[in-house]
Amino acid sequence: MSGEIIGLHHWFGSPPGRYLLAWEQERYDELVADIFGYHALQLGMPGLQGLRANRMPHRWLALGGEEARLLPREASPAEAPAVALLAEAVALPFAEGSLDLVAMPHTLELSVDPHAALREVYRVLVPEGRAVISGLNPLSLWGLRQWRARLYQRCGGGGQLYLPDVGEFITPGRLRDWLRLLGFELESISFGCYRPAAASERWLEHYGWMDGLGARWWPILGAAYVIVAAKRVQGMRLLEPSWRKAPKAAAAQVQVARRH
Repeated sequence: MSGEIIGLHHWFGSPPGRYLLAWEQERYDELVADIFGYHALQLGMPGLQGLRANRMPHRWLALGGEEARLLPREASPAEAPAVALLAEAVALPFAEGSLDLVAMPHTLELSVDPHAALREVYRVLVPEGRAVISGLNPLSLWGLRQWRARLYQRCGGGGQLYLPDVGEFITPGRLRDWLRLLGFELESISFGCYRPAAASERWLEHYGWMDGLGARWWPILGAAYVIVAAKRVQGMRLLEPSWRKAPKAAAAQVQVARRH
């Protein structure tokens, strides 16, 4: 890796980026397959087909202005992703309670205000709608190498960043707190990519045995995570005040004539 600033989309073309992208694609295919509804939206990351295994009749890909600008101009129409609309995660052009599923592959890491983006996703989801969120885990071997490189750079050294320079990565625990604060309920969390922070495909393949070992012995230290959260809306019943009800008249006794 060079010492220059690496963007997230450019980094996904590198050997570790392709390795992580392949793991995330498998998780999205598995997690969205059984989420039902009518309308699904993917926010960002055209290189990942987060909705391809879902069976909803209406599925869209939305990109921000910066992401749309970074799309390769030389790609053929068959290879280019089918972008339905341009939209920022903090201001979605959808009515409240109109989407059943929102896929967010690294959307929060690229957002100018990740908490506001989550709040906007909560707004557009229907009750019991799902949000599938993936991100890079700073509490991992990859995160440790990134932290050391930044520390060397601040001290005047020549540290080289391993991960893309997209600001501060969000830990799974912090994201879980945000989700609960907004009213989401965490349904599942998956961790993956336990191989060391190698830059070449040869060394990544050499340490392939660490994926199974890491998933068993240190699962929360994977380089990436995928979270599924559901929008919960508490049921509420309004009771009419007793003073608004008119008093009921007491029933009067009625004499019944009997024939002998």
